[in-house]
Amino acid sequence: MTVRAPQPGTEDDRAAAGGTEKRAYVRQIFSEIAPRYDLLNHLLSLNIDKHWRRRALEVRQWTRVPDGQYVDLCAGTLDVGAELSRRPGFRGFIVGADFAEPMLRAGVGKAPPTILTPVVADALQLPLASGAADGAIVAFGIRNVADLDTCLAEVHRVLKPGARFVILEFTTPRQRVVRAGYHLYFHHVLPLIGGIISGNRSAYRYLPKSVAHFPDERVLAQRMNNAGFRAVDWKTLSLGIAAIHWGEK
Repeated sequence: MTVRAPQPGTEDDRAAAGGTEKRAYVRQIFSEIAPRYDLLNHLLSLNIDKHWRRRALEVRQWTRVPDGQYVDLCAGTLDVGAELSRRPGFRGFIVGADFAEPMLRAGVGKAPPTILTPVVADALQLPLASGAADGAIVAFGIRNVADLDTCLAEVHRVLKPGARFVILEFTTPRQRVVRAGYHLYFHHVLPLIGGIISGNRSAYRYLPKSVAHFPDERVLAQRMNNAGFRAVDWKTLSLGIAAIHWGEK
């Protein structure tokens, strides 16, 4: 019998690096911080996160099928789905999928259930028929999935031909001065404040580590191509702190 040596580092280190521990760890920490998740998101981003989400919805081009069915993947507290539901002219239906039920519960009431319905589901195995969705989006959640390539393939499966998938995610700025300030805030200030307010220091240590382990813009675009998406492209936001990727089935 082969005895596997223990993995080095803390639990958040190992989860950020991926592997078997990530799924259980991510579900646990997001379930624990759900009550103060929205407050901390807006506080720690200085409310810039709201602007980023609006930009991502513009890229998704929901106006091409305003009465379609859309998927908000790793939906958390349903901010993206709620924002879409309020757009003038939107007449469709949104499935907000997340495997951390307390996060979804924290978002209940942000939009009518006839427009936005939370569904407890893993991004690697969505309870949707193949070719059922007119579009999908994931905002600050795809770096938390246990297997990125499986997730991309699963989203590709549930989309209709021509439907667009949009990813909004943190990235690392390329400019040296911006990157230095980003690292100072992201690796020291954010974990301190987030840990104190949420009561979960591990969760906010995990966040910058998960970004550091996530593929950069070019690599993510290539992996979207590998999953079958076409016309893949991206643009950075706020001096390279975040990036929006998109591709079509």
